[in-house]
Order: sequence, then C-alpha cells, then structure tokens
Amino acid sequence: MTELRYDGRVAIVTGGGRGVGRSHALLLASKGARVVVADYGVGIDGHGASAEPATEVVAEIKAAGGEAVPCVASVADEAGAAAIVDTAVQTYGRLDAVVNNAGVHVAGALLDLGIDQFRSMLDVHYFGTLFVTRAAWPHLVQAGYGRVVNTVSEAMLGGIPEHTSYGGAKGAVFGLTRTLAGEGLAHGILVNAIAPRAFTRMSAAQSDKIAADHGISTELMDQINAAMPPDLCAPAAAFLAHDSCRLSGEILRVGLGGVARIAVVASRGIDQIPLTAEDIAENLGKIMDLSSGEVSEVVSSRPVQEAKQ
Repeated sequence: MTELRYDGRVAIVTGGGRGVGRSHALLLASKGARVVVADYGVGIDGHGASAEPATEVVAEIKAAGGEAVPCVASVADEAGAAAIVDTAVQTYGRLDAVVNNAGVHVAGALLDLGIDQFRSMLDVHYFGTLFVTRAAWPHLVQAGYGRVVNTVSEAMLGGIPEHTSYGGAKGAVFGLTRTLAGEGLAHGILVNAIAPRAFTRMSAAQSDKIAADHGISTELMDQINAAMPPDLCAPAAAFLAHDSCRLSGEILRVGLGGVARIAVVASRGIDQIPLTAEDIAENLGKIMDLSSGEVSEVVSSRPVQEAKQ
C-alpha cells in the first residue's frame, strides 16, 4: 500500500491544540505537511483564551522532526480567521488544505439555553468554518487546487438529548459543506466533512449524563470512552485533505476504528396531481419507504480536476 504523503503541502488545522484537532495536526505533520496549528485556547464553553495549546502542539511536531507554526486567533472573528490564513501564506508561501475543526459546546434543552448561547454555537462552528474557508478560498482558487475538510457531528441528525444548539450549528456546517462542494469543483477545490466519534473535553462533559440516561455503569462507560481516542479520527481527515482524494460533498463518520458514509437519501415517494393532505396520509408507507431510495449527490456527475503540484 502506497503511503499518503503531504510533502510540500501546507495545511491549516483550526482547534489544533487539543483533542481531535491535535490528532489531525500531528498526523498531517508526521506525513510531511507543514502545519499551521490554529487554536484560541478557549474553554469548551468558548470563554477564556490561551496560547499554550497551539504552542505545545507545535513544539511536539518540531520535536518529532516536523514543521509547524502556531496561530492564536479566534475563528469566530473575521479578522482572526484572516490572520490564520495569512500565517500560512506568509510563513510557507502557499496553502493547500484547510481542516476546520475548532468548536465549543454548551449542552441544554431548548428553553434552558439563552439566545446568546445559540449564537455562540453558530459563531464558532458555522461562522468560524465560513470565515476561515472564505479567507482561504482566493488562495485555493488562484492555485487551482485545494482541500477543505469541515467538522460536523451526528448530533445534527438528532437523537442526542440537549444538543439543540450544538446540533443545529453543526447542521449549518453540513449545509455549507454540501453547497461549497459544488462551487469549488470548477477550481479544483474539494470540500468534505467528518463526523467524529471521539472522547474529548466536549464529550467528557456529557459522559456521566449519557451513562445515567442509558443505564450504563461507570465501568462500562469508562471502557467505551477508552475505545474512542481522538487519534482514530485523524486518518479520515488526512485522507480527505490529500491530493489523491476525489470525493466532494461527502460526510464520513469516523471513530472507534471504523469509517462510514453519512448520506442524504430520498425515497421514491408518490407523484400525483392534484395532491391532497389525505393522499399523503393514505400513502405514508410508500413515502417513508427507503428500500429503493436514491442518495442525493452533490458533484458525482461532474469531473474532478487532477491535483496541481
């Protein structure tokens, strides 16, 4: 099997100072990429700031023989996002891949969270992804090549209690990923996302509640958490950031040693005019039947440009 290398490539990893982002940065650097480790060093609720997470990961990369530079800036601020991209271009003279991983987390039911907390989720997850990608886009277009890897979450699909704000924000990133995939194709820019399953600061904050809600013992929950180290998520991000990747508009669920595709599927449903509410009620089984459903594709019918060196 040929090793996927990133020699000569420059990658930005936001939220690269801890958790999943740190694993992304370390893996990319170990494979030859020059990495901008961007991390504002905030708490999981978005408060505070520290240069330590970014500088510590950069030191770790350099100690292993790799190349990296820190950038302590907020992705939620348009100027901060621009500074992250400027760091890559000014330090290394180019930019090839952007891994948008920065995130915060505040759990709570719909009426238990203030509007400001919902906005903070959008500011970091959605606008943070948008600002960094928007700042990077002209450089990628000029180069005729680029890889953008966003971070979504299975929380956007529902089914996880008290994740209305977080899941909603990740759903916005999902929509941005899918629409940008179509826009980027003509420029050789591929846009995908991963949905990580990892035990990090964010999931640790909810671990006890999840165990209690599902009747899981502390010992079993500890075993589950131990099986989800963040480094098991990095290979998927690395693949999507590589020039051999030809996917765009795709979401890969990754973690626990597994990887799978998350897709939007439409059933065959019914077609009739006129259509009434009663028709829908009477044919609900057909409408909901996905056995012959079709995956909603973004760019599969259009050719992907070969990577430029």
